[in-house]
Amino acid sequence: MRRPQHAVPYIDRTRELYAQQAPYRWVVNDRRTDPPPWTPIAKPLSALRISLIGSGGVHRDDQEPFHFRNDTSIREVPLNTPPARLRVSHFGYDFRDAQRDAGCVLPLRALGELVSDGVVGEGAGPALSFMGGIYSARRVRDELAPALLDYVLRQKADLAYLVPA
Repeated sequence: MRRPQHAVPYIDRTRELYAQQAPYRWVVNDRRTDPPPWTPIAKPLSALRISLIGSGGVHRDDQEPFHFRNDTSIREVPLNTPPARLRVSHFGYDFRDAQRDAGCVLPLRALGELVSDGVVGEGAGPALSFMGGIYSARRVRDELAPALLDYVLRQKADLAYLVPA
């Protein structure tokens, strides 16, 4: 199968960036030995508080942009942020479409519409945004994931919706 021209060759890029170091060890998840945590939803969707999380590097115009690789910081983006105030900083994908409409990687407006239409109960704000270009699986596991979990728990969300970029 031919790769689309706009696709980012992540594996090739990672090998190039780390050429002078020991070979990158890719994370391997095995459901048989380490099943993912799973909690069935006990309420109807229309009653859920949903925490929105995006890895597309979205931030407000008054927030610091994300940095090049391994930036595990998180930006809080209020759910009612006007689209004109949203910016994108990410090195790992062609974010021109996200610059035109950040909703493709952090769907604030879509979540608001689902709440207005009664499809979901409410958004647990603010939305959380990070830059998914983190090559260190250890830093994701030890820094980013616990920080995101802490935010979601403090938001008293019933469900976390992660939008990957």
